[in-house]
Amino acid sequence: MPVYSYTFRDPSGGMQKGTAEAEDEQSLRARFGEQGLDVVEVTMIKKAGKASKKSYGKVNLKNLAIFCRQFSTMVDAGVSLVRCLDVLGRQTEDPKLKRILLDIGERVESGESLSNSMRRHPRTFNNLFIGLIRAGEVGGVLEETLQRLAAFLEADVALRRKVKSALTYPVLVMIAAIGIVIFLVSWVVPQFAALFKDIGLKDEDMPWATKFLIDLSANFRNNWLMMIITVVVVIGSWKLFVSTRFGRRAADRLRLMMPVFGKLHHKVCMARFSRTMGTLLTSGVPILQAMETVSGVVGNSIMSDAILDSRARIREGDRIGEPLEASRLFPPMVVHMIGVGEESGSLDYMLQKIADFYEAEVEATLASLTAAIEPLLIVFLGFVVGFIVIAMMMPMVKVISTLSEGSDT
Repeated sequence: MPVYSYTFRDPSGGMQKGTAEAEDEQSLRARFGEQGLDVVEVTMIKKAGKASKKSYGKVNLKNLAIFCRQFSTMVDAGVSLVRCLDVLGRQTEDPKLKRILLDIGERVESGESLSNSMRRHPRTFNNLFIGLIRAGEVGGVLEETLQRLAAFLEADVALRRKVKSALTYPVLVMIAAIGIVIFLVSWVVPQFAALFKDIGLKDEDMPWATKFLIDLSANFRNNWLMMIITVVVVIGSWKLFVSTRFGRRAADRLRLMMPVFGKLHHKVCMARFSRTMGTLLTSGVPILQAMETVSGVVGNSIMSDAILDSRARIREGDRIGEPLEASRLFPPMVVHMIGVGEESGSLDYMLQKIADFYEAEVEATLASLTAAIEPLLIVFLGFVVGFIVIAMMMPMVKVISTLSEGSDT
């Protein structure tokens, strides 16, 4: 991108100079015009070269929420944006965020708006973030927008933490179960198989469960590399499939249709839709732009397409609740509350109430699922281990009983 040297007249009438990157001279003049500054002279000092793409990675949402909260406090105290970004960049412990804030600070200092500077880092600042910052800049309420953004990110982090904590125990139990089964099949079962061979026990004399485990153990030990390759290929093929639009839609539809977990996923998406939409409307973002932004962060492509279809119908003059109800993805309670909010002029408040309701529903569902899954997993693990132990003991019991009968005779 070319670099320009500029001279502008500040509100006090003084002349200020600086340099900035811009696509062309017109876009640079338009940028200063948005800030109410009178540009006197613009001169190109560096032509556009080969673009160098900087990748700073993705910043943790918790660190991003802390950044927004601190940024809001400093802006509310009257500290300039450049100074805020410099201080926050120095004190943050996240190296990725530190580099990003340094880059944003340099661009803001050169005359670029905060929202445009953040747009250069899409992996960290999504459309929701950029839209809220842009609304705060235009409305002159950047500190309030940052506070709402911080509250939104904190609520999103809390929701994600609840989901992860509820799934941690079941995942650990499943990993332990898989590890125990692999150990038994790869080491314990071969020891018993060798013992059965030494005492002259034939395959036809063994119970079906014992023969099944011995064959499974031999197959696992002989083809373990092929099994690993198969698992890797299946996972890679699935990721490649869901990276396509058709595959992503199929996977998201499957998530919504899954028993038990499908309802939980739907509630999470509803909570995210309501919270994001309410935050955008509270910050003064127009409803059509808000719905476009929400469609990209709702977390499910099926619901995203339904929101975009509703947006198209709203543009044609329909009410908000009608197209959402037609999609059959939004419950009647949600549609009714949105309709009441639209009629009373308090749509943002209603959406926040809907978000509170669904977040409470997600928490209650997670608690009940965790309470139900834990004993089921323990029973499953006990059944698998018990099956292996009994299958290995049955031939020994048969041999011992045979020997006892021979000694009696």
